[in-house]
Amino acid sequence: MTLVERLRTAGCVFAEDEASLLTAEASDAAHLEQMVDRRVQGEPLEQILGWAEFAGLRLAVAPGVFVPRRRTLLLAREAVSLIPPASRALDLCCGVGAVAAVMTRDRPDTTIHLSDIDPSAVDCARQNVPTATTHTGDLFDPLPRDLQFDLIAVNAPYVPTGQIAAMPPEARDHERHVALDGGPDGVELHRRIAAVALDWLAPDGHLLIETARHLAPLTAAALAAHGLSSRTVHDDDLEATVVVGSPSAGSAQVT
Repeated sequence: MTLVERLRTAGCVFAEDEASLLTAEASDAAHLEQMVDRRVQGEPLEQILGWAEFAGLRLAVAPGVFVPRRRTLLLAREAVSLIPPASRALDLCCGVGAVAAVMTRDRPDTTIHLSDIDPSAVDCARQNVPTATTHTGDLFDPLPRDLQFDLIAVNAPYVPTGQIAAMPPEARDHERHVALDGGPDGVELHRRIAAVALDWLAPDGHLLIETARHLAPLTAAALAAHGLSSRTVHDDDLEATVVVGSPSAGSAQVT
């Protein structure tokens, strides 16, 4: 079989495009064969190539780390739109730093911090956003206590634990479960973040949390329980949802 046929037989929907990318990345025929074999076995293309495209940027991606999803473009877009001039922002549960990379490109006057529990992901984020300050640990734990942020963008896991087994093998078998598992109902980490968010937000700051559309009411309720008003933003084209929280009082809105 040809390279394209092998990939298509393995279930790769965009076999022609993947064949071109793998061929371009290969240093020789043996390297190409090695990469194709990994892809046929189900490993994510981005982990094989060592990079992922996100918002026009090429981001380093290591084996085992969470691969940036297209839907996270909404989180990045909303973050850029809300960052005040010369402010401080945190990309929490940053993965490879996709949101931070977009903020750095589009709002270069922003001081960026990154935090993630996965050391391999933080290593990638450090490559992708070399001007940022990186922290490795559970949520806010590794950050200095005197920091406050004008904006906190969060892409914490929100897949309910019981649904991980039904995820596509590329994610289920090749990304660390800590980057996927959102607890029993998918919003366990959102509740933990909301519980301490006011300690880390500037008075006029914003907390942005990517979530699933059907989970947005639970995410918004978590914010409300800890003194944050919220609005929910949907993008049907991206199949993306972001809940935007603020310390100021008010009722939840949907846009």
